[in-house]
Amino acid sequence: MSESIFTREGYIRPAVLIAAYRGGMFPMAMDNRGEIGWFSPDPRGVIPLDEFHVPKSLARTIRKNPFEIRVDTAFPDVMRGCSDRRTTWISREIISSYEKLFELGYAHSVECWKDDELVGGLYGIAIGGAFFGESMFSRETDASKVALVHLVERLKDRRFQLLDTQWTTSHLSRFGCREIPRYEYLRQLNQALLVTTSFS
Repeated sequence: MSESIFTREGYIRPAVLIAAYRGGMFPMAMDNRGEIGWFSPDPRGVIPLDEFHVPKSLARTIRKNPFEIRVDTAFPDVMRGCSDRRTTWISREIISSYEKLFELGYAHSVECWKDDELVGGLYGIAIGGAFFGESMFSRETDASKVALVHLVERLKDRRFQLLDTQWTTSHLSRFGCREIPRYEYLRQLNQALLVTTSFS
């Protein structure tokens, strides 16, 4: 591991991570040896906040209030929930790195609870008026989707300008996620970084 990127404790230096996000890049673990790859996709996946769409079936679920929504109460558990799959880019080093960003106020989680048990959620990074979505997970039907809806509501309320999903998926496309060229993404990112707001 490069000493210029990692601390002695084994996590990516927060300044390195923040600079990467501000420049349109993000890290992913490449193997089990701690190797980190840096990515800046072209095209880039985003969800335009003013075009966010809630499918009718999900809207009916939300009206039933199946989950208690909490924010930033179980960030490490959300990360571990997201990493709990057969193949994952969320390594021990990645978890430690983002836990440090959480301690510094940059990383956040939106959580779905049921009977006082964490059953789904998502996490990401907030810098200026940009939110960089990282991953989500569900242990109950629609839990991650409900967390996404609450995330978007929160971002709108706090005047965020950009919701970055990194890539598009068929799952996210149902909500209005689309691809834009990297140059357009960087333009939107630079504008969003000028916004003064707070996720919390």
